[in-house]
Amino acid sequence: VPGWRADSARGLQAGFGCESAPHAVSLEPGGPSGVRAMGGGGEAEIPQDPLLVLRSKISLAALCGDAARARALAAEITAECEAGARAGVYERATRELGLDADAALIARMRAANTAKLAEMDAKIADAEENLGDSEVREALLAKAEYLLGVNGGGEEAEKALKACADKTVAVGHKIDMELSCIRAAYFALDIEGAKEHIELAKKLFAEGGGDWERKNRLKVYEGLFLLMARKFDKSADLLLDSIATFTSTELLPYETFVSYTIITAIFTLERMRLKKKVVDAPEVLAVSSKIPNVAQMLNAFYECRYCDFMVAFAAVIDEVKLDPYLSRHSRYFVREARVAVYSQYLASYQSVTVTSMASAFGVSTEFLDGELSSFIAAGGPSAEKKKGAGII
Repeated sequence: VPGWRADSARGLQAGFGCESAPHAVSLEPGGPSGVRAMGGGGEAEIPQDPLLVLRSKISLAALCGDAARARALAAEITAECEAGARAGVYERATRELGLDADAALIARMRAANTAKLAEMDAKIADAEENLGDSEVREALLAKAEYLLGVNGGGEEAEKALKACADKTVAVGHKIDMELSCIRAAYFALDIEGAKEHIELAKKLFAEGGGDWERKNRLKVYEGLFLLMARKFDKSADLLLDSIATFTSTELLPYETFVSYTIITAIFTLERMRLKKKVVDAPEVLAVSSKIPNVAQMLNAFYECRYCDFMVAFAAVIDEVKLDPYLSRHSRYFVREARVAVYSQYLASYQSVTVTSMASAFGVSTEFLDGELSSFIAAGGPSAEKKKGAGII
C-alpha cells in the first residue's frame, strides 16, 4: 500500500485456497454429488469439486501478474481438462486467459464426450426398459453430472438435470442437484445463476424437505454467494452459524472457509461478539497456523496492535487480490478494513495527533493525513480533523 513503511509491507503469502487444492482430488468429470459421509468417526471427507479446483487455477493464472507462473498454471489447466475430456471447461479457460485454444485438442475431447454420452444414453434406455425408477434416476443423474463436469454447466446439463428431477421423489436428492448447480455457477462466476439455485434449494426446504446436514451445507453455499455479492455482514452471519459443523468440503477447503469467515466477520461484528465467535473460537484456533496472515490480522486487530495489524493486512491484501471470489472486491475490502481499524483506534481518544497515530500504525504522517482526510470527508471514521493543527 503506497505510503507504508517497508516493515509494514512485508509478510509471507500463505494464501487461502487460490493456488492449489489442499486435498487429493479426482479429476473425473462429474465431481462430488449427493449426500456423502462427512465429519468425524473416521468418515471420509469429500474432496473439493474438481470444477472449483480448476476455477481457482484459472483465476490465479489471470490475476497473478507473473507470466511464467501463468504459463505453468495454463499448462496444468490444459492437462487436467484433457485428462477428463473437459472440452467446455477448456474453452472457457482459454477465453478467460486470452489464450489460443487448441482446435485439435477440443475436437478430441468433444469426440470423447460424444462417445461417453452415447454410452450413458444406452444405459438410460436399458434402465427404462428393464429396470426400476431408481436405476433410471441414477443413470440420468450420472449423465447430468458428466455434462456439468465437462462443460461447467450449460443448457445440456440443465436439460439433463431437469430430466433427472422429474424422476426424483426424495426432496433431499433434489436439493443435492441444486447444490451441484450452485457449484457449477461458482465455477462460471455466475452470481445470478447461483442466486437462482440457492432460492430453489431454500424453497425445497420450506416445503418440508431436506435434513439438518443439507441445510447446514446450504448455509455455507449461500454465505459464499453473499461474499461474492459484497454483502459481508450477512455472509459473516451464515458462515459463523456453520463454523462448528462445517461439512461442505466439496465447495471449499476448511481453511479457506475459516479465512472467509474471519474476513467477513472482523470488520462487521462488534467487539464482544467478535471475541466470542471468532477470536476465541476453537475452530479458528485449530487452523490458525495454516492461515497465518489472516489469523495474525484478526488477533492484531482485536488486541489493538496496529503496527502488527498493518503488516498482516498487507499480506492479506495480496491474498485477496488472487482469490477467485474476493478479488473483484479487493478495493472495497481494503477501504472498509482501513475505516474499521482507524475508527477503533480513534474511539479510544477525545483527540490525538496525526503523528502519534501514524507511529502507532507504522505508516508515514503524510500517508495517514491523506487517508484520514479522504475517509472523514466520505463519512467514516466518525471524527473531525483540525485543519493545519495536525490533530484529530
